[in-house]
Amino acid sequence: MTDVVVAVEQPNGVKQLLQRDASVAFLAGGLAGAISRTVVSPFERVKILLQVQSSSESYGGGVTSAVRQIYQEEGVKGLFRGNGLNCIRVFPYSAVQFLVYEGCKKYMFHVDDRNTDQRLSTAQRLFGGALCGGASVFATYPLDLVRTRLAIQTANLRKLQKAKANSIAKPPGVWQVMRATYLQEGGIRGLYRGVWPTNLGVVPYVALNFCVYEQLREFVPTNGDTGSSSMYMLAIGAISGGVAQTATYPFDLLRRRFQVLAMGQSELGFKYSGVIDALITIGKTEGVRGYYRGLTANLFKVIPSTAVSWLVYELARDSLRKL
Repeated sequence: MTDVVVAVEQPNGVKQLLQRDASVAFLAGGLAGAISRTVVSPFERVKILLQVQSSSESYGGGVTSAVRQIYQEEGVKGLFRGNGLNCIRVFPYSAVQFLVYEGCKKYMFHVDDRNTDQRLSTAQRLFGGALCGGASVFATYPLDLVRTRLAIQTANLRKLQKAKANSIAKPPGVWQVMRATYLQEGGIRGLYRGVWPTNLGVVPYVALNFCVYEQLREFVPTNGDTGSSSMYMLAIGAISGGVAQTATYPFDLLRRRFQVLAMGQSELGFKYSGVIDALITIGKTEGVRGYYRGLTANLFKVIPSTAVSWLVYELARDSLRKL
């Protein structure tokens, strides 16, 4: 009789364990994303502003000068404009990334990260990272598009500001922008404007980020104290984010420009018929530097953001597993 009970209850225990691991990855990943993006929110906004202007007439004094200018024009609130929506977007974005990646390790490659003798190959890390990057984009893209548009509405992009001054007395909110985009730009298609160049940038970025981080993670001493381990994780998280972002940055720039293209092509100073046309046009009109406009601001954001994200994820995951 006892044997029968054990046979029936064992699968339920395994199911609960799997469900618990999925919940831990989702919650820890979401928390990591929200905290890390809030820390670097001012640099995120500056990066977007630099990306979507075709000339540097409005913010031409560098990253710190742009942050100072936003503060002078809009106050502290301006530095964090759009961050609430960013956290709403980043929580599921980051959560889906870590959930899918941990799922790939467990179900596709049969690797348990608790077992230090089991490690993914470089190809497996790249594939898992690419898969989780694509999944997170499709899950949260409309919020990313709206956040980008909110970030530039009150900015000092002079031509855009002048053209819109008479028609917009007060910048619309999140749901107003989302509703207007849906109704005026082709429904769901409008909400996913720029999703393909986004994937071209995000998928290889996330793949490289996860791959480089996990490769460097193997060199972190396992017998050190908590403080030393945290410093190691911050360092390798910063390296992985910096390498991945620099390698894929031109596509991140394309993502932002396609997201705001419908807001005023003549005012913003660019017009593209597709990804290839955009790459060619930027090269002709802005030179090689045009592909990397806003990179410095982005690295100010990405390096600490990725470092904090990986650290928070690992600490939160370990803590949740002990509950």
